[in-house]
Amino acid sequence: MSKSIIRVEALHKSYVNGKNSLHVLKGLTMNIQEGEMVSIMGSSGSGKSTLLNVLGILDNYDAGSYHLDGIPITRMNETKAARYRNQYIGFVFQSFNLISFKNAVENVALPLYYQGVSRKKRNDLALEYLGRMGLREWAHHLPSELSGGQKQRLAIARALISKPKMILADEPTGALDSQTSREVMELLKEVNQTGIAMVIVTHENEIAAQTRRIIRLRDGIIESDEVNADFQTLPNT
Repeated sequence: MSKSIIRVEALHKSYVNGKNSLHVLKGLTMNIQEGEMVSIMGSSGSGKSTLLNVLGILDNYDAGSYHLDGIPITRMNETKAARYRNQYIGFVFQSFNLISFKNAVENVALPLYYQGVSRKKRNDLALEYLGRMGLREWAHHLPSELSGGQKQRLAIARALISKPKMILADEPTGALDSQTSREVMELLKEVNQTGIAMVIVTHENEIAAQTRRIIRLRDGIIESDEVNADFQTLPNT
């Protein structure tokens, strides 16, 4: 029986701006199992980005609980938070978040730098992951020399190199054309089939339709949480 990689109970999060307080997450409860592929949908202001920041240990929450792979995630200093992120979570963003003055190998190898892995070993591994993404020949190119699809594949390689238990993807196809979006989603599904949980925040129905489960947020609460009857796994190769 698979266990929860994410377990959230009665989660609340507010932002205070002067005398005003904005209650963004209003008692969310949800579980995501190891190896699941889940999309989180909702209009602007529904709380999906705030939820992703909490799940990614990029932001604290006010009340409730969050367990990551069985570990309680409570207020922690940045050093400890960074250690958990590096150990458990890979991130993929709409804006790629690549370092412009570092080439592809250096961008992919970065998580291993923070783990104290030697330069030769991390660069060798980065080349291996670039090869998996079809980017081996672009290893020494800067992000500015890559297309949008190549940048996203580069970002996925970087997310995978530390062998995370889950990937949090924030609008991963938002900056891509239709064909490239399809290619990136196929790649994410392939990654998911290796046992890595995938949580994708998206506003696109076509993207959500390619995940096993769809969670819809509205005004900081879960409006629906349904298994996608049309979900199809990739054929074994």
